Amino acid sequence: MSVGLMGRKLGMTQIFDQEQGTAIPVTVIEVGPCTVTQVKTPNTDGYSAIQVGYRETKEKALTKPELGHLKKAEAPNLRHLKEYRVDDTSNYQLGQSLTAEDIFSEGQLVDVRGTSIGRGFAGYQKRHKFARGPRTHGSKNYRSPGSIGPGTTPGRVYPGSRMAGRMGGKTVTIRKLKVMKVDNEKNVILVKGSIPGKSGGLLSITASNLVGATA
Repeated sequence: MSVGLMGRKLGMTQIFDQEQGTAIPVTVIEVGPCTVTQVKTPNTDGYSAIQVGYRETKEKALTKPELGHLKKAEAPNLRHLKEYRVDDTSNYQLGQSLTAEDIFSEGQLVDVRGTSIGRGFAGYQKRHKFARGPRTHGSKNYRSPGSIGPGTTPGRVYPGSRMAGRMGGKTVTIRKLKVMKVDNEKNVILVKGSIPGKSGGLLSITASNLVGATA
């Protein structure tokens, strides 16, 4: 387990392979800099973890407990706080600034966690890819759900049935994405492929702990 960083999605672009010249779609992520706001150890908290803060904000946007917590760490007014489990906390100190170059490297595989784009209240076809009804012989059930369960027995609708409802706006993790480039001057990394959410959305980027974490 290692410390991750928070950032925000800037958008998508493409880069070209140096040898074959093929276009590679990448997502541009602004990563950090993040400030260490709390160091948890087994002696004090029962487990090892590092809490980091991201994105400065106005003092009035935070509560007094949050301001006191950040003041103790001698950190600026940070809007977002997140905790990452680590095996060893000896390399981290309160107020320490972490950048993309400190955590990530080219060729590394990472997990990106964010909130997917919300689609609002969606119907059966859009939300669950249902097929439409017939459009001939006077049929009017183009986009209706059809049967939703058994009849007299059991006389109810089973829980978990796929129906219309709120679509998107959920926490999604895309795993094992390859880091194509790390630019510490601009605090950005380029990740191959797409990631959840709109441009400007908050993200959490961690090193992949799955088998084959380097490419």
